[in-house]
Amino acid sequence: MLKIQEIREIIKLIDQSSIDKFTYEADGAKIKIVKSNTSATAIAPVQVQAPVPDVQDSTSGAQSVQQAVPETAEAPKQAAPVAEPAAEAKASDASLKSIVSPMVGTFYKSSSPEAAAFVQVGQKVGAEDVVCIVEAMKLFNEIEAEVSGEIVEILVKDGQLVEYGQPLFLVKEN
Repeated sequence: MLKIQEIREIIKLIDQSSIDKFTYEADGAKIKIVKSNTSATAIAPVQVQAPVPDVQDSTSGAQSVQQAVPETAEAPKQAAPVAEPAAEAKASDASLKSIVSPMVGTFYKSSSPEAAAFVQVGQKVGAEDVVCIVEAMKLFNEIEAEVSGEIVEILVKDGQLVEYGQPLFLVKEN
């Protein structure tokens, strides 16, 4: 189960991004964050039956964390992410494979701002080559290609917040 500090970190990441809705499920716990004009609300473990009063986040008066809701409460429906038409056309090509984010976090193309990017468009990669870093909860996770081929397109920008399963790169397999 997530600790309140971890939930606050997730709220901060979402608040600083352009993402309006976020859902996370693990070990029977579910967190859904829906950002409105001035606040973000997190809904945590659904197995708790009685609602708990809102707790004000000390870092921002505009944010609140609702710790529990009854299972019968209806949450807003999550909209599917909209892919760009060019990316959709390339993704439909059978020879192209996507390298996807294994977690929610911030995408970085290099290990530091001064360092060169791990990969460039046109570069050949092996299955175990590191292609980027996804930072989540102050941990920097190296992401491996898991496919051999040539990088055709980088689908996200440096410093962009990415979601679980979101395509990061398109690779033309060898």
